[in-house]
Amino acid sequence: MKVPPDDLPVYRVLTGPDDAKFCRRVSEALALGYVLYGSPSVAFNGENVIVAQAVVWPSIDT
Repeated sequence: MKVPPDDLPVYRVLTGPDDAKFCRRVSEALALGYVLYGSPSVAFNGENVIVAQAVVWPSIDT
């Protein structure tokens, strides 16, 4: 497949609290066919650890 399903963009940055819900969102993107792009970023907002992970559709990686 040359484009992501469901009209999703080829580049996405997933963000959220560092919890199981965030991990499931990243896992779902990988199951759709996205690949990780770079390392995750982690920050602390004074209350929670916030994580960001970029994913790309493989067709733009070539």
